[in-house]
Amino acid sequence: MKKLKYILLTTVILLSTQACEIGQQIDPNSPSINGLQSDVTISQLNNLVVGTYAQMRDQINVYYDEVGILGRDMYRFSGSDPRWVADLIGGVLDNNAFYTTRPYAARYTTVKNINFLLEALSNTSQSTITVAERAGYSALAKTIMAHELLMVLNLNNDNGIRIDVADPDNLGPFVSKDAAFIFIAGLLNDANNELNGAEFIMPHSTGFSDFNTPETFQQFNRALAARVAAYTEDFPQVLTLLNDSFLDISGDFDFGAYYVFSTSSGDATNPLFLPQNNSGEIRAAHPSFVTDALPGDTRVGKATLRTPDDPATEEVEGPGPFINSDLTSNYDVFIFPTNVSPVPIIKNEELIFLQAEAQIQTADLAGAVTTLNVIRNAYGLADYGGPITTDDLIDEMLFQKRYSLWNEGHRWIDMRRYGKFDELPLDRPGDVVHEEFPKTFDEVQLENS
Repeated sequence: MKKLKYILLTTVILLSTQACEIGQQIDPNSPSINGLQSDVTISQLNNLVVGTYAQMRDQINVYYDEVGILGRDMYRFSGSDPRWVADLIGGVLDNNAFYTTRPYAARYTTVKNINFLLEALSNTSQSTITVAERAGYSALAKTIMAHELLMVLNLNNDNGIRIDVADPDNLGPFVSKDAAFIFIAGLLNDANNELNGAEFIMPHSTGFSDFNTPETFQQFNRALAARVAAYTEDFPQVLTLLNDSFLDISGDFDFGAYYVFSTSSGDATNPLFLPQNNSGEIRAAHPSFVTDALPGDTRVGKATLRTPDDPATEEVEGPGPFINSDLTSNYDVFIFPTNVSPVPIIKNEELIFLQAEAQIQTADLAGAVTTLNVIRNAYGLADYGGPITTDDLIDEMLFQKRYSLWNEGHRWIDMRRYGKFDELPLDRPGDVVHEEFPKTFDEVQLENS
């Protein structure tokens, strides 16, 4: 991997050929130099939007795998790379390993694409674009930038992140976690303000088909802002933001924004998909996901038994249980059943949990029980019957969220937020739960240069 400043200088904009063909007017290898300095066209802006949506998907498999491993949702075994087990479960995180550098570089590549878009927007004449259309592009760009920076911060945590990377030759410093949260929330608020009276004329990923107008995209923006407010423990603000989001307590839990994939030429398939009973490359459910489940909870079916092909004879024709490095699981992670299954960015079910969490934290315990019962009942469980205290309801919320959003990138972050790492299982002597990822080797070199 190149040093970050060189990654940002040589970013390649990835374009989905289904949505928009790139024209001769932009060199995708140097978009800030070729064709974006003056008289930028709507077509050029749209190329950058399509490229940004496509780039958002890069390395999400590494991100979700490592967060799932650290949160003890799963084991990841690769016959070609033992570090999934050796480093992430039982060792020390390497600042120059793929699991540190690749998701970091991918997210900042998206940010750089967005900076190209904002630069191009500033070079679009008033005769080409209206004030409302300009606001639409800007708001979309800032919202997605906030999401990408939040993903970096989720991994780096107290190590902080860079927020000023617009000039690759003059990168801004790392800022603290608190400062990063303030910046990310500010981006979302700026975008929200711009969306008032904005107009969308750009193409959108089909994963945003329910958020392709300024009004509906504003709901997506407010949903992300509610997530950030929960992370910063501003729970009254969480409730306010949820009122302006797409939260629907009685609606489809899966309604939301998604990364989408296809088998079309030039597009990408879902990198989180693995067939059941696979060998060589395995995503195995942590056994506790099954053993801790409440009787009758239908969500446990997300972990599928590495079963015999013929249940009548119980002959195992496949590889059978996962066993590696003294780790064993009889279950596959199978939440993405095909290689084109969409992956959620944020969905209604998460918002329901954010509402329950905020209700607990603002002393509306009865309201929180009602909200949590919506989740419980949907998956075959009776109403909550435990103690109605803040601590007990936080435990209940985290438990239910574990099963609803399993392997969707939440448990490690949630258990860290609540100081509950000691409740995550340590399967072997010497195993650890890492709190954060280190600054990449290249970043350390840049700081020391």
